[in-house]
Amino acid sequence: MRVRWRTGSWRGRSGFDKVDLYTRGTLYGLVWLAVVIQILMSVTRPVRGAAPAALIALAILLAIAQGVCGTALTARGLERYLGRGTPDRRLVAVGAVSLVANVAAMLALARCTGMRDFPEPGYVLSACVVPFSCAFVLIVPKWVSMVQQAAVSAGVCAVVGLLGGGRALVTSAFIATAFGGGIMSVTTRMSAWSLGVMWKIREAQDVETRLAVAEERLRFGRDMHDVLGRNLAVIALKSELAVELAQRGKPAAVDQMVEVMRIARASQQEVRDVVRGYREADLSTELMGAQSVLRAAGIECAVEGHEGGPLPAPVQSALGWVVREAATNVLRHGDPRHCTIRLRASADAAVLDVENDGAQRATAGPGGSGLAGLRERLHALDGSLDAGPAGNGLFRLTATIPLPHTAPDLTPALQEERR
Repeated sequence: MRVRWRTGSWRGRSGFDKVDLYTRGTLYGLVWLAVVIQILMSVTRPVRGAAPAALIALAILLAIAQGVCGTALTARGLERYLGRGTPDRRLVAVGAVSLVANVAAMLALARCTGMRDFPEPGYVLSACVVPFSCAFVLIVPKWVSMVQQAAVSAGVCAVVGLLGGGRALVTSAFIATAFGGGIMSVTTRMSAWSLGVMWKIREAQDVETRLAVAEERLRFGRDMHDVLGRNLAVIALKSELAVELAQRGKPAAVDQMVEVMRIARASQQEVRDVVRGYREADLSTELMGAQSVLRAAGIECAVEGHEGGPLPAPVQSALGWVVREAATNVLRHGDPRHCTIRLRASADAAVLDVENDGAQRATAGPGGSGLAGLRERLHALDGSLDAGPAGNGLFRLTATIPLPHTAPDLTPALQEERR
């Protein structure tokens, strides 16, 4: 899967998108920084006074062309390093040719001005090597990149010497091309390695989420099997017995069919209970599930509550739906790192707070989902729902449900779940 560059503000991106954008932007910036250095050195006064304008323009165009080719090649190199694509060999060949042409144009400018008068020849020649080297180190093994760096450095130093550069200029060119290019290569390789680690972490989180969904499906299937398996076996046996009794003309067959009907109705009710329990939100189960899912997504989740007696079943169900929807919104919106769920109860009301950082907004879904659906559920219990920024980059969702005066505070099982 290739990364798509999305429009939007920096704060609106997820943590992975930020790392990906920063890494790619840094590598592309190195390529174009080298191009800018070449252009600036090509239009300085010693060069403008000694070299033809056509040669200067050609050198600038070749530097820009290598920047364009180096950017495309670096993008392909990143995909290859991450194992998500292969570079185009024709593009690699074009990059190598543009490197040679770029170096040749800069050496031609240096010959016009004289190698000793050419401004910072070592840095300029090193800048010529950077666009191709940044991409090449991601495409080939490390030893091949080292051989390429050594060959380019030796060739540049030889040409500098042939054009009249003294020992100092040759040494400067060697240091700039060999060590400068080496540092750029190491920087590129380490940046790609960091991006690869982020990719693996993201893939691991996706796998863990899919496993959690599969486990929940298996649990539901196991519950259905436990409910229906025994009863269906009894129904089958009693039906066979009723058939045999009916064939013999015995009135006991009617009793067996009545028993079959009773078991079938009981099974139907048990299936309804299983489905109702699966669809209705249980507060303790939803708190534990939200904490597990958020932690699986790399979000630290803390559940806080008071000790006390049990809440009424309708209140627990409604708050369970709030926890489920709030956890979904935390996962879908923004880039949170911490989430806190607080459950408080007094003699008058039960209050549930879900607070997280990194959230940009909360959206309401249609037809009983999202914040609008939660407000409808809470309104049936005379409750209310508030959601919005809480300052310091936090987002808070608060659900309040009034309690009968006889209701105690909170279930002690909640505190045990939190521990």
